[in-house]
Amino acid sequence: MKNRIMARKLLITIFAGLMMSACVDEEQFGNTAQGNIEALWRIIDEHYCFLDYKGEVFGLDWNEVHGRYATMAGAPLSHEQLREVLCSMLAELRDGHVNLYTAGDVGRYWAWKEDYPANLNDEIRDSYLGTDYRIAAGLRYRILRDNVGYISYTSFSSPIGEGNIAEALHYLRLCSGLIIDVRGNGGGQLDYEQRLASHFTNERIHVGYRSHKTGRGHSDFSVPVAEYLEPSTTVRWQKPVIVLTNRQCYSATNTFVRDMRCCPGVRTLGDNTGGGSGMPFTSELPNGWLVRFSACPQYDRKGQHIEFGIAPDIPCVMTDEDVAKGRDTLIELAVEILKSR
Repeated sequence: MKNRIMARKLLITIFAGLMMSACVDEEQFGNTAQGNIEALWRIIDEHYCFLDYKGEVFGLDWNEVHGRYATMAGAPLSHEQLREVLCSMLAELRDGHVNLYTAGDVGRYWAWKEDYPANLNDEIRDSYLGTDYRIAAGLRYRILRDNVGYISYTSFSSPIGEGNIAEALHYLRLCSGLIIDVRGNGGGQLDYEQRLASHFTNERIHVGYRSHKTGRGHSDFSVPVAEYLEPSTTVRWQKPVIVLTNRQCYSATNTFVRDMRCCPGVRTLGDNTGGGSGMPFTSELPNGWLVRFSACPQYDRKGQHIEFGIAPDIPCVMTDEDVAKGRDTLIELAVEILKSR
């Protein structure tokens, strides 16, 4: 009985301590211009996962950002003016996973792709597929010249199942090599990228790491946990593969490129991916607007950040001459490489 009473007192003490901690640590902000600016700055300061890293890469000083934007709350701001101020503050992070959701618009940062050549012409790419290409859920595929297989997947938000992938690879099984074109794929579900990548390894392989915030300090992270790619239990491709990339490969597509580069016989060709390695979380401002931000960083298998993209194994850009002729420079080079192998 005595032990039971002591245990109960201990639980009550722990619970009370947690409640006191929650009350003290959670600072409340009023629904004013100043309150919303302060709340947004604090959310990013305590929960965003790349503040230190981006300070190293391009000199981001989040405290300095606070000083500049806090002064803007001195004058009355309309909803539209407040939205512009908050979006400008978030743009300082240079992160496509950071958004401000308001009733009339979504604040976004797209310079990660808009400031670079597309290295993609949709009309020309479609000409390689023709009109008699095959479709398996989100995959479009066919056999190109010189017996090279080709798969185009433009969004990891388009569902694909094991059966879809197996059917496509079975149809292309006699090809000498395979091109997987994910240019323009802005991401989607990590489940789909892992499902597709799993068909290109025969064994469990280490592809990278992930960690999460453990506190409110900029460097408060858990020990990185290793991430692995498990081989598919159905069809597995055994021939050379080239993955075509450009700056519009973002988020889950960035992770797909990371994973595929670890698979045997796979090379990437094109431009750097756009990045986007932070798993996004959402929080709310005093006025009800929502902010999405990167909270859990992913790394490659060497423990290096991939937030700003992954360099290709074979750099290649679309040429004006090829575009004028209706040719896709990246597809043409990939075909030549695979034909020679």
